[in-house]
Amino acid sequence: MSQTVRQMIIDVLLEGPATAKDLSARVRIPERDVLPHLAHIRRSLQHGRQRLVMEPACCRACGFVFHKRERLRKPGHCPACHHSFIEAPVFRIQA
Repeated sequence: MSQTVRQMIIDVLLEGPATAKDLSARVRIPERDVLPHLAHIRRSLQHGRQRLVMEPACCRACGFVFHKRERLRKPGHCPACHHSFIEAPVFRIQA
């Protein structure tokens, strides 16, 4: 029996941290389709012992870290220096 896309994403995240782009490549789905799956996984894991943790995105130009951001997608630009050189958030599953 084959796994669902969400189960494959969970399995990848259990192996270690990954960005949406990494997950897209490993699960072989478009990157834009990863984020809705991650949102559902985050809600589903709240009922158990595990949870989806997002290490925040940061600006490569000035080092600004998006600590308060709850959205899963990468920000478009930095509010501090207005550059668009943003490092994508990293996701992992914490037990």
